[in-house]
Amino acid sequence: MTTRLRWLAAAAMMAVSAAPAAAQNAGDSAAQDVITRQLEAFLSGDFEQAYSYASPDIKSIFPTLDRFMSMVQTGYLPVLRPNNYAFGRTERLDDGRILFEVLIDGPDGKDYTAAYFMERQADGSWKVDAVSMRRGAPGMI
Repeated sequence: MTTRLRWLAAAAMMAVSAAPAAAQNAGDSAAQDVITRQLEAFLSGDFEQAYSYASPDIKSIFPTLDRFMSMVQTGYLPVLRPNNYAFGRTERLDDGRILFEVLIDGPDGKDYTAAYFMERQADGSWKVDAVSMRRGAPGMI
């Protein structure tokens, strides 16, 4: 097992053992599923589907698929083309959003941590409201 894969596996196991019971509820699962679906849409080249998971705030900043993808391609390449990824810690924020730490083995062979801020919509669905990336090991951003 490579160092990178061991790092991802260890971080995921620590996150599961350290996760509070509140982080295991159905809302958190649904929000995490949206992140997974967006990452898988990026990997399969279904950029329109990936864009569909963006919150209204993100879509107001990047009102077209082309603008959205330009932003992703220039600033979020590890999210666009992860070699591997695993979920780390989860935190419920005071504003109702959920923060998910996603550990990514980037296409350049380096490790990244992406903090996904998930926002519940009026219809009950979850959307990606922001993503903050940094290079290196996990730690809440």
